[in-house]
Amino acid sequence: MTNPAGFWRRLLALILDGIIIAIPFGVISYLITGNWNRNDDTFESVVNFVYALIIPIIWHGYTVGKKIMGVRIAKENGEKLGFGTMLMRTFVAALVYVFSFGIALIVSAFMVGLRKDKRALHDLMAGTYVTFDKPQA
Repeated sequence: MTNPAGFWRRLLALILDGIIIAIPFGVISYLITGNWNRNDDTFESVVNFVYALIIPIIWHGYTVGKKIMGVRIAKENGEKLGFGTMLMRTFVAALVYVFSFGIALIVSAFMVGLRKDKRALHDLMAGTYVTFDKPQA
């Protein structure tokens, strides 16, 4: 594990991913439903989940926001990201954050800001970290 990315870089990457996903898929959702003000966010939730799960697997740990910010998700053992790793990082971690009423999410933010390795709970669960290092060929 080398060159870990800190809190602000990771947060900005997350915000960029949200914007990049929200705008195009909001328009697609409008074209499908004909309504901007929907109370059911299921479509957007599914799209966000699939994006967070699949894109880093096929794009060497990057999402669009992470690529813009120059950081990527890597496995601590150096192996390539796989479906199980990303499922643990996204779905299982989301369950922990929801069932703790957001307390675990706050703890994770502090962990990224204060730990030397900059790893959050979802990184520890999945055996990952976020780094500035480029993927190896």
